[in-house]
Amino acid sequence: MKIRTLLVAILALAAAGGAGWGGFRIFESSKPAAGPETPVTRVRRGPVAITVSARGTLQGGNPETMTAPQVAQESLVVTELKKSGDLAQEGEVVARFDTTQQEFNLREAEADLAEAQQRVIQAEADNQATDEETRYAVTSAANLVTIAELECGRNKVESENKARMNDISLEQARARLKQAAQDLASRKTTSAASMNIQRAGEARARMMAEMARKNIESMTLQAKTAGYVNIQSNTFGMMRLMMGMTLPSIQIGDSVRPGMAVAQIFDLKSWEVSAQVSELDRGHLAQGQPVGITVMALGGKSFSGHVTLIGSSSGSSINPSFDCRMALDQASPDLRPGMSSEVVITAQKLDNVLWTPSQALFERDGRPFVYLRTAAGFTPRDVTLVKRSESQAVITGVNEGDLVALSNPTEQNKSAAPEKSAMKALSK
Repeated sequence: MKIRTLLVAILALAAAGGAGWGGFRIFESSKPAAGPETPVTRVRRGPVAITVSARGTLQGGNPETMTAPQVAQESLVVTELKKSGDLAQEGEVVARFDTTQQEFNLREAEADLAEAQQRVIQAEADNQATDEETRYAVTSAANLVTIAELECGRNKVESENKARMNDISLEQARARLKQAAQDLASRKTTSAASMNIQRAGEARARMMAEMARKNIESMTLQAKTAGYVNIQSNTFGMMRLMMGMTLPSIQIGDSVRPGMAVAQIFDLKSWEVSAQVSELDRGHLAQGQPVGITVMALGGKSFSGHVTLIGSSSGSSINPSFDCRMALDQASPDLRPGMSSEVVITAQKLDNVLWTPSQALFERDGRPFVYLRTAAGFTPRDVTLVKRSESQAVITGVNEGDLVALSNPTEQNKSAAPEKSAMKALSK
């Protein structure tokens, strides 16, 4: 009887436990499945700094561009060249070019000059001899006039025929004197013109020789100021540009065009950072704005600076950008060209404004709005966007302390629906 009573009690307990478990299953299946909670943040009031961040490359400011000399040659061969990053002192040779052609031009010009000088000497001697002959002819003609005049002075005692002959002789002597004087003046003019031609040839030969000397001197490029060297790309082979290949830097033995940029010397006293900034931030930037510059290669050492140049747009149409230059306010001997740096440009500072994180601001049909949390759930609320940076959005149309969603709650509810269906299936 005791065993029978014990079995009945056990069966009763089992039945009660099964009923309780079934009721628990029914209760759990009737509860709504909890979806992922939408993250929220509060609208805050306070100061906001509108900043623009970018990654840039350090380079020297006020660069001195060194170009291949403008000489009458199709190309110039580099025979000596410093490397990028080398420190060049004032007056130190940075690049040198082959002077063979200019030395040949100098020898030819000096030979032409020597020949022109000999022609000048010969012309002077010839002109002097000819002038002496012409002067002698004038003197002789003048003497004949004097003799003829003396003869005419005796015409009173001479016969009529003799007097007539003396007059004719005087006229002829005067005519010869006049012609001799004209010949002397004409000869002087001709001699002067001849000498001018010879001297012009001499001056041209001297100029060509001097030009060749200057060309030879210009084929040695020296730094005007101390600074770091930056060798330029070799653009002489235009075929590589058309083929889309990357242009290498100029090297010893390369050919370059006259007038082509060969190297830049960056001033040690001034440095700047060149960075590509998104075109969306162009409206925030202006010259003179303060910049915080962190040089990564120096262990995150920070420098202050300011915006100096806002360049033209570049890059793809999908993600356009523009070149922004920022000058460092103070230099450091540890800086080197090419060092990477992080820059933060302070575009504007606003006081006592309402703001939220940028991800809390949404847009539909060009109208900004937030998802405001209310007793009935999240409700879209139109706002006015005052300013926006990468991390903060300054707005009006809400109150300080309001809770707004950091993600679209509608999209979260949609993604939560399949999870709720799955929970119901598991509960059955």
